[in-house]
Amino acid sequence: MKQTFNVTGMTCGHCEKAVARAVKDIDPQAEVVIDRNQNTVDITSEQPRLALSQAITEAGYTVGE
Repeated sequence: MKQTFNVTGMTCGHCEKAVARAVKDIDPQAEVVIDRNQNTVDITSEQPRLALSQAITEAGYTVGE
């Protein structure tokens, strides 16, 4: 299932990798597409939205609605 998250705090490629790593830690099969300029993260995963959001938040980024 594909879900889009608004994520703020990503300012560089390292930030993008950190967000992708956080998602992959809970779902290694997830597909993660990040558009830092739009502050969006598209995730294709079977994990619940809350789990994905929490993983990104724990990595140090803010997830909006």
